[in-house]
Amino acid sequence: MADIKYDIKNKIGVISTAKGGWTKELNLISWNDGEPKFDIRQWAPDHEKMGKGISLSKEEAQELLKLLQSSL
Repeated sequence: MADIKYDIKNKIGVISTAKGGWTKELNLISWNDGEPKFDIRQWAPDHEKMGKGISLSKEEAQELLKLLQSSL
């Protein structure tokens, strides 16, 4: 499997923290030198390991915000 290159452009915030120190975070990340996307996933304390997550374009993030606001 090829190495995945990522660059955290903006650490927006921590959503939650697990007992082992892993954090679920919202960040703006460039994957493989691509356009930065909003990203939600779990990270090890040193950011060397990560869990599965979801990446959203600006337009997708705006639509998610609308959905969340209408359901809360």
